[in-house]
Amino acid sequence: MTDIMPLDRQLCFSLYSASLAMTQLYKPLLEPLGLTYPQYLIMLILWEHDGVSLKDIGTKLGQKSGALTPVLKRLEQDGLVERVRDEKDERALNIRLTEKGKELRTEAAKVGPCVAEACGMPIPELVELKAKLEVLRKNLLKAQN
Repeated sequence: MTDIMPLDRQLCFSLYSASLAMTQLYKPLLEPLGLTYPQYLIMLILWEHDGVSLKDIGTKLGQKSGALTPVLKRLEQDGLVERVRDEKDERALNIRLTEKGKELRTEAAKVGPCVAEACGMPIPELVELKAKLEVLRKNLLKAQN
């Protein structure tokens, strides 16, 4: 019988260690932008669709709104976003880019190619890996319900 317990045979560890390596790779790339990795993820959402609700950001990132509040407050203090109450529902909070936040997108566009190069895999393989990870995430979320 093969021992399935060694750490190096665990899928969870491979995912964890790859995720850790990825976020560590981003740190020096994001530092000149003044962003942390969680801030960068929020900015990516806003650069795609400005004026997104806090709830929608949380859903996209798989996080609760409360966990995002300190990250958003820091982005607001840095002058990159503004938090605005929704006109139709005062309980809802929308997040909008400031001019400074919009301008940062140009510099941030340089990050993705650096990350792709560091992965050391052809782009089609990275696209395939990403698709497989999305299926895995979807299945794991389904299994939790």
